[in-house]
Formats: sequence, structure tokens, C-alpha cells
Amino acid sequence: MLYLKLFLAFLKVGLFSIGGGYAAIPIIASGVVEGYGWITEAEFADLMTVAEMTPGPVAVNSATFVGMKLLGFPGALVATAGCILPSCVIVSVLFWAYYRYKGLSMLDAVLSALRGTVVGLIAAAGIKLLTTAIYVPGADEKTLDPVQLFIFVLAFIVLRSKKVNPIPVMLLSGFLGLFVHILIP
Repeated sequence: MLYLKLFLAFLKVGLFSIGGGYAAIPIIASGVVEGYGWITEAEFADLMTVAEMTPGPVAVNSATFVGMKLLGFPGALVATAGCILPSCVIVSVLFWAYYRYKGLSMLDAVLSALRGTVVGLIAAAGIKLLTTAIYVPGADEKTLDPVQLFIFVLAFIVLRSKKVNPIPVMLLSGFLGLFVHILIP
């Protein structure tokens, strides 16, 4: 039964995460954290960090991680299959439809309308991850972690002003957080 729930949870992610990995984040969170309680919010924040850093789509990496955590390798396969199945079907149908009807203005209007929705989903996911990252995990009340907030602001400024590769910024942020949290327990 858990295999079916896992498959259906990530089938939903695959079906409704229009716009890619970042658009999938709120759907994944609502399913695996809030809906089923398979992982905690802190684990979800860690999951998103690892899923973003590893090669491949965020949704597929997340499905593999959650499936592996719950049911081992078979669970990883089931969750990943649930996540990619809708994309395979939808992309095949859209490919056919786009080339058959690419001259219609209605198709352009639908694609244009979806852009705003995707931006909204990405913004919502970013805000949720930010609040999870800058508050002390496990605290009864939401307590702001000034170190995490400082690292976020610093990384944001560097990424926006210098246009550097985000991988070194992520690594340096991780080492800075580790260093500060080891020195200041």
C-alpha cells in the first residue's frame, strides 16, 4: 500500500509541476511533509539543498531520495517512475500538438498564461525554503537564526552583483555555516 501511495504522491508531482523543478517544490512539500509526514520540514530543506546540488531535475532527485528513505531501492524506483511518467506522456502529446497546431494564436495565449503561474510557484517555493533555512530548527516558536540570515544575505548579494557561478557560493556558504556552528554551538 505504501508503494502505491508513494507512486501516486510523485505522480501528482509529475502531473502538476508545470515549469520544472522549482515549480515542483511546493507540491512535493505538500505531499511528503504536510500530507503524509514522510519527512520533516528540516529534512525537506536538506532534501532541496541536496536535490539542487546533484545532477538531474529537482523533482526526480527528490522522488528518489524520499523513495529510498521510505522503502529502499524499490521505493526509489517506484517514486521516480511516478514522477517521470506524466512528463513522458505529456511531452509526447505536447510535441505532437505543438507541431500540428503551432500556427494557432490560442496555443500562444495558453503558453503565455502559464509563464505567470510558473513564476508564482517558484516564488512561493523560494519563500518557504528561505523561512525554513533562516529559522532555528526544532524551536517551539520561530526563532530567527542570525548566522543563517547573514549567510543568505551575503550569498544573495554575491550572486546578484558579481554574476558568479553558484556552486562555489553554495560550497563556501556551507563551509561558513559549518565553521560558525561548530565554533558557536
